[in-house]
This record gives sequence, structure tokens and C-alpha cells, in this order.
Amino acid sequence: MLCIASAHLGYRTHVYCPDADSPASQVAADSTVAAYEDGAALKAFAEAVDIATFEFENIPADTVETIQRIVGVCPSAKTLVMTQDRLLEKQLCTTLGIPTAPFAPISSAEDLAAAVESAGLPGILKTRQMGYDGKGQSTVRSLSELESAWMALGAGDCILEGLVDFEVEVSVIFARSRTGALDTFDVPENHHRDGILRESRVPARIAGAALETARDFAQRLAAALDYVGVGAVEMFVTEGGSVLVNEIAPRVHNSGHWTIEACATDQFEQHIRAICDLPFGGTARAFDVVMTNLIGDEVDAWLSHLDGPFSKLHLYGKTTVRPGRKMGHVTTLTPIGSSPDPE
Repeated sequence: MLCIASAHLGYRTHVYCPDADSPASQVAADSTVAAYEDGAALKAFAEAVDIATFEFENIPADTVETIQRIVGVCPSAKTLVMTQDRLLEKQLCTTLGIPTAPFAPISSAEDLAAAVESAGLPGILKTRQMGYDGKGQSTVRSLSELESAWMALGAGDCILEGLVDFEVEVSVIFARSRTGALDTFDVPENHHRDGILRESRVPARIAGAALETARDFAQRLAAALDYVGVGAVEMFVTEGGSVLVNEIAPRVHNSGHWTIEACATDQFEQHIRAICDLPFGGTARAFDVVMTNLIGDEVDAWLSHLDGPFSKLHLYGKTTVRPGRKMGHVTTLTPIGSSPDPE
């Protein structure tokens, strides 16, 4: 989707990916298939492009640093390091006075009891790095469950987060330029199942004060990271209207896919504009939207989604269907103000 947005602006894209026939390479002008640790391939790639970016945060930071020594990378390797690590994210929020779920680091068996005392139970044990879509995490309700889950996750560096009793989960999709100019899209309400985003609805069912707080938190985090490009901050909103930051995603985000049909400038084009020093496009929303992910074999029913006159189907070109894998999404548009309340 970034490649398609780039082409609309007249740019040619070059994709670097370890996987042959990756979805992006299917629509890019050029591609390199090589390991993230292949120094020679990384050097040749960096020398072939004018600006580099990434859309997946589980890339080794060393890979981005290697490219950054040759050509500009947005967001930066420093931003990637910070947002790859759940503990560093939480500590950044604490430094900025932004509330999060209670948390505690775990690096050894001796840390387990202290983590329970600090973060509380029930909680969610997560690996500090390399986790997304529910991977690398486990809900725990007792110290014995925590110990077993920590061992199952490899007995490495983890973080225990206390469960948050939230009313709504939302995300703020923001764009920030090199000069610090910042714009945001309307805030989607997100519904997850088994740790995987199933549906995003816009507008979100939260009060104006919570919306402003959410946008303020995203702006402060983007500024602290000296962020350039489009990113997302996932947040919880409690019944009383309090907003807590969950995670920062240093990339265009699944909960912003609806912008392709609903906004004059979608998140992908806005990202390209930001990293290429172009003026931001308008982000005003023209429709109410429901964006539904097609997970695993749900994609087999893709043809049925072409029937709706106000539905848009996106298939990603992934060659293998696996349980829990996002294979595509469907965006359904309705006139503003006419969307039924979600069940």
C-alpha cells in the first residue's frame, strides 16, 4: 500500500525483504530478496535509493542503522529501538507523565514476585521485543502461572502489565514532518480477538475530552521521539474517560487502513509526503467506516465481499494462508452519522 501510494505521487519504490514474492514486491519497481543481516545487500540497497522507510517494527535495529549510515531513514533507527522494546516505551510514557497500565520488568526468576507486587494480577506477561498480533504474550492470574508463562516465553527479558478495565480501545494515527508539523486522522475504535485486530470503526464512541487527550498524548510521544512519518499510538479509554497508552507503532497501522477510501489523503500517502518533505494532504473523513480484517481462511469468502455497493475489498497477495494471519481487509462506508452502534 505504501508502494501504491508512492506510485500515485510519481515515485518508484525499491523493496528490501527476506521473502521472495512478498506482497510489496508485487507492486514495486524493484526489489531485493536478502537477509536482514546481509551487509553487502543492505549497502547495495541503500546506495540505490534516495530515502528509506520501514513498515514492520520487527526488523533488527542493526539493519536500519546500517542503511542509515548511507541514506536517510524515516522513522530513524533510534525511534525503532525505542518502540521495539515494550519496557522502553512504558518508561518513555512515564517520563512524559503519560499514564499506562502498571508494569514491571522481568529478567530473572528473582524478578517474578517483585513484578507481581508492582504490576498486580491478573496481568499480561509479554516479551519485551518481537511480539505482535497476540504473539509473545500470555494472560496470568497467579504467581505460579506467571512463572510457567515466563518459562514458556524463553525465560528472557519480559514485562508484566496489569490488566486495564477499559471501556474502549482506540488508536491515534498521526503524521509528523521533519519540521515538527503534526496532523492526525479521526480516531478509530478498535476491537480485538485473541490479540489480533478484527475491526476498526470510525468514529470511536468516546467523548470529546478523551479524544483531545488521546491526540495530545500522541503528539507528545511523536515529538519526544523526533518522529518523521506516519505512526500510531494504541490506547485504552476507561469508563470514566481516562486515557492510558498501550503501545506505540512506528509505522502505518492496520487500524488506519480505512483511510484509503474515507479520506482525501490516506495514511500511506501521508507517510510518503512526510518522509519526502511534501506538504501534508487533507485528512478530513468523508464517511463513517467499518474496516474488517480477513484473518486466516476467512479470506476464502473474498468473493462475497464484492457484492456490497459501498464495500471495498483489499487482498494482500500473501501466498500462504495460516490461522491468525491477516490476508486482507474489507472497508464498508456509510454516510456520516448513519452507522448503527456496534453490538
